[in-house]
Amino acid sequence: MELLAKSRQELREFCAKLGQPAYRGDQVYHALYAQRKFDFAAMSNLPVSFREQLAKEARITLPEIKQRYGSRDGSTRYLLELPPRGEELATRAASVEAVFMPSEGRQTICVSTQAGCAVECRFCLTARLGLVRNLTAGEIIAQVLLILEEQKSALAPQTNVVLMGQGEPLLNFENVMAALRILLDAEGVGLSPKHVTLSTSGIVPGIERLGGEPVRPKLAISLNASNDEQRNALMPINKKYPLAALLKACRSYPLRNWEHLTFEYVMLGGVNDSPEDARRVVRLLAPLKSVKVNLIPWNPGDLPYRESTEAAIEAFRRILTEKGVPAFVRYSRGRDVMAACGQLALNAAGAQPVPPHR
Repeated sequence: MELLAKSRQELREFCAKLGQPAYRGDQVYHALYAQRKFDFAAMSNLPVSFREQLAKEARITLPEIKQRYGSRDGSTRYLLELPPRGEELATRAASVEAVFMPSEGRQTICVSTQAGCAVECRFCLTARLGLVRNLTAGEIIAQVLLILEEQKSALAPQTNVVLMGQGEPLLNFENVMAALRILLDAEGVGLSPKHVTLSTSGIVPGIERLGGEPVRPKLAISLNASNDEQRNALMPINKKYPLAALLKACRSYPLRNWEHLTFEYVMLGGVNDSPEDARRVVRLLAPLKSVKVNLIPWNPGDLPYRESTEAAIEAFRRILTEKGVPAFVRYSRGRDVMAACGQLALNAAGAQPVPPHR
């Protein structure tokens, strides 16, 4: 039986079936998620005889770290090969990427929720991969566990996780939520909901479902345009869920008392970065209660776009803030190793492999 992504209750039931006290499931849960023990022999909170029994009856399957690419800014892009499953058993395994970004007092881990992506945003290199498959809950959790364990000697007190890697999280809803329940469990991985963010291209039914979940991360919306015509061209998903429907879902979204909605806006030179675009964004967001906007300079790739100038970005930001919409410029980490927003396309160009962190 595969144990990765099993809930505490599932592990209790599994241990009972093995003839063990149910509380052994709690111990396995703690060892796997809180202590990051991936080898049964290393689970020292369990009797030796039970560890031997687990080695025969269960397994913990992790992706393989195929390559690490180190950025000048200290970030590391991980290329992970997923264990083959189903129809993949006769072909080569799928691969995804995750990114580790250390900062003073904290680290951020960007994880993927799908291998590839089906949403086809025109300015994103991941779209060229198409959708290979959904990740399992275990494959999502494993990205966090593997990186935390590898970087354990250098970890800061706070860990942030952003579901902003390959894929659209809300199109893999069940697996994403199963992973998040363990990641956000104080007795599991132990992340705070305040430090975990799910980013969506605007899947309206998924946003509505997420709002009804008792355990959930913060929500970020990839806006990237100031009207439907523009957004249709940049993000074809807008034809299915246009701005009116998206903003209606945002107005109805049940924010917690400490929470705001984040809107991400990739700045594309000469496309969506004019002062009039900024004024339209202000009008779009005016009916919402608690919002902020992250302006993200476009990260270069083999696509027919260019970066906005610093002057254009600052003018855009100033219009938003002067109209009461908090706006911040967020430069992506790892641009030099294709680890930044929109660059995750299994690309080794310009990136030099680095050894494991010690």
